[in-house]
Amino acid sequence: MRIDIITVLPELLKSPFEASILKRSIEKGLVEIHFHNLRDYTDTKYRQVDDYQFGGGAGMVLMIEPIDKCISKLKKERTYDEVIYMTPDGTTLNQKMANSISLQKNIIILCGHYKGVDQRVRDAFITKEISIGDYVLSGGELGAAVLCDTIIRLIPGVLNDETSALTDTFQDGMLAPPVYTRPADYKNMKVPDILLSGNFGKIEQWREEKAHERTEKLRPDLLK
Repeated sequence: MRIDIITVLPELLKSPFEASILKRSIEKGLVEIHFHNLRDYTDTKYRQVDDYQFGGGAGMVLMIEPIDKCISKLKKERTYDEVIYMTPDGTTLNQKMANSISLQKNIIILCGHYKGVDQRVRDAFITKEISIGDYVLSGGELGAAVLCDTIIRLIPGVLNDETSALTDTFQDGMLAPPVYTRPADYKNMKVPDILLSGNFGKIEQWREEKAHERTEKLRPDLLK
């Protein structure tokens, strides 16, 4: 998978891809991450990419011209499955959406900033608008990093045990069951006997029951 990220703050985005699972996925050649500084696509003296909004009002708006130049350049080089805009008024990211995007080959992620982008960008270029929650960040960079993490870990070969992602919370529409590791008895807090039994059929049944119980208690909306 190739991910091109358009941003006014590439330095803010780089560190999440320089450690742990994301770093290993890049080193394995399973994913390519390319950052594009929007200021490289403007001809103005001070590399301006934003301006005041028509009609007045507080907040600056990212201009259409540099965004058009960047996206158009990328599209001349390859075909993209999605052009995603990170915005608080987009569709809230969930596991089902992450699963779908992880199957794509090439995607562009545009990070919003300031008051957002000229609406004509959204009308002409964007195929999917995504939010990571009902709150506002200073820009879309952190949201883009979250999106990348959710989809990259689903790519075959990224995780050492590929079945791990399949048993994550939300993957089957429910919360994951509780998990335990050694020691089996810590300060008289004991691991459930069933997990030590070696009976994998009953263990799986126990996990399904606990997953349902946790979901019913903490996120009953998922069961609807």
